[in-house]
Amino acid sequence: MEMKLLLKYIFLGIFCYSSAQQEGNECLKANARSCGECIQVGAKCGWCTDPGFLNQDEATSTRCDELESLRKRECGSAKIENPRGSKMVLKNKAITHQNKGAEKLRPEDITQIQPQKLTLSLRSGEPQAFNLKFKRAEDYPIDLYYLMDLSYSMKDDLENVKNLGTHLMLEMAKITSDFRIGFGFFNEKNVTSSFSPSSAKWLNPCTGFQNVLKLTRNVQVSKTVVGLQNSRNLDSLEGGFDSLMQVAVCSEHIGWRNTTRLLVFSTGTGLTFPTMDGKMDSPSITHLVQKLSDNNIQTIFAVTEDVQSVYKELETLIPNSVVGTLSANSSNIINLIIDAYNSLSSEVILENSKLPDGVTINYQSRCKNGVTGEGEMGRKCSNISIGDEVSFTISITANQCPKMGKSETIKIKPLGFTEEVEIVLNFICECDCHKDGIKNSQICHHCECSTNEVTSEDLDNNCRKDYGTDICSNNGDCVCGTCECKKRENPDERYSGKFCECDNFNCDRSNNKLCGGHGHCECRVCICNVNWAGSACDCSLDTTTCLASNKQICNGRGICECGTCKCTDPKFQGPTCEICPTCPGVCAENKECVQCRAFGTGEKKDVCEKECSYINLIKVTDRDKLPQPGQGFPHVHCKERDANDCWFYYTYAVKNNNEKEVHVVESPECIVYGRGVKPDPCGKNSIIYSTVDITA
Repeated sequence: MEMKLLLKYIFLGIFCYSSAQQEGNECLKANARSCGECIQVGAKCGWCTDPGFLNQDEATSTRCDELESLRKRECGSAKIENPRGSKMVLKNKAITHQNKGAEKLRPEDITQIQPQKLTLSLRSGEPQAFNLKFKRAEDYPIDLYYLMDLSYSMKDDLENVKNLGTHLMLEMAKITSDFRIGFGFFNEKNVTSSFSPSSAKWLNPCTGFQNVLKLTRNVQVSKTVVGLQNSRNLDSLEGGFDSLMQVAVCSEHIGWRNTTRLLVFSTGTGLTFPTMDGKMDSPSITHLVQKLSDNNIQTIFAVTEDVQSVYKELETLIPNSVVGTLSANSSNIINLIIDAYNSLSSEVILENSKLPDGVTINYQSRCKNGVTGEGEMGRKCSNISIGDEVSFTISITANQCPKMGKSETIKIKPLGFTEEVEIVLNFICECDCHKDGIKNSQICHHCECSTNEVTSEDLDNNCRKDYGTDICSNNGDCVCGTCECKKRENPDERYSGKFCECDNFNCDRSNNKLCGGHGHCECRVCICNVNWAGSACDCSLDTTTCLASNKQICNGRGICECGTCKCTDPKFQGPTCEICPTCPGVCAENKECVQCRAFGTGEKKDVCEKECSYINLIKVTDRDKLPQPGQGFPHVHCKERDANDCWFYYTYAVKNNNEKEVHVVESPECIVYGRGVKPDPCGKNSIIYSTVDITA
């Protein structure tokens, strides 16, 4: 009996020492049950593989300890598993050093960033760092696309833009011998675009953007084509975002090369900021920013002073963009572009693609004149000239292992440049000894402690998830400081987890089925099958039920949630958001019936009573008497032209009883031309006229 008491006190003494040692020791506190678990705790932790390392009553988790502690306990270095991370450079082409007068290089043969590809092996908590060099190459090719607002407010600027190609080519020759320029225009949507002299037709009469000239070195062609353009239409710039997006993504039509890409956006009118709620047919700011970045486009906003504040706000949202003040007639456009290009090219900013979960990245910059930066400031260097070389130290740390230890790839590149560094991340999640493991080894079956001789409340604490919680979550028994989970009568149901805190039968149900019958339960959370989501896996991700007749999800006017369309534009209704009783398209659909009912003219005047009786027509004296927004049912305001070149105005609304109500101005407004010949916008003999007088 005395011997049993002595052994008991000896064990308690060892346990108390171990508990004191565990204070502040993240390796011991982790209670790792394997070498793989141990090395993921942190870079300080090692695992002793010596079979004789453990004392009789010690838990397996004490094999995981700080390296110095393991050595003090006489675990030889050869028996300590402590894998370290590493790096390997796979592609390391030197930065181009090109001298003046040397043979001209192709863009693809110029290197401005080094290295280009490497592999990092990451252990949890251990950073891996590498150096990155960047140098602006001399005589680097430049593509510049000039996108101009062709609305009426910019008519005085067009003359100066006609000679832009020639003058800009002379200035850019001081920077590069390989310069190309292209032109495009935009104006109000749904109006006639530009006139093509080669085909004697108006091109794209229903779009706001016109790609007039693909990127070219021939400045004479650019001068001729630009000279054929005329300002027109109202000052409505809903097409501005559309045009920016088209120039960014339509590389084949614009002619972008993998070089420096500059996009000059010239306007004197404020920009309508689109939203993400589907109420406008323009791209969202977020989408536009992403596409400009993806396509390495640097944007120069050349705007008049009165709208500069609007574009300054946009500048903060679009990386690698700059705003310049345009004079009243664009006479300073050349200097503005040169200054803006110098501003953009004098700064390099590194950006990285999305990082895997648990991975962090840190930047340190070493710029000109000994200037350094860390954190967000470590991503960039300023005041860089052509030929300057700067460097960055990039440190990447994994704080956990991804599922299945799968490799991930990230990319780092300077904003506005096509060159990038590709980094393959491998994760160290297991030890070398794991490969030599012996299944069902006898060593794994020895008794580590005797509950008959030692009963300690402290051992039970190892079986609690948190202080004060039930031992083994009340779903198991604590044996030698380790939880053994209870068995269930149903063999398909089981408890699991280090503290038996998980089970596979207490998940949300749908239609009285566990996880809706579309998934399985893990630790009281539904893991859904492919194409199912939701806490009970009752939300179908199949979007075929949301396809409209035009093959778009919810007609492009909503989002598909659980197989059902949720219309984001309140004007649209129906299962696939295709029904729009008040959309502007009804103007053209009802034009002929309104014309024959109100004025007795038009193509349907002979069948008006038969085909147009569905309209409840109400005449008003002038446009001010037409229903306004907020008055009764939603009204669509329509403006249509008749065969006599006169405009008539009306509103269209659908009441709750499906009655079509039309208010029409009783007298049309006609156009009288002061000089020139009346143009035919869609004919072959269109003539550009000088002035137009409009009288009622």
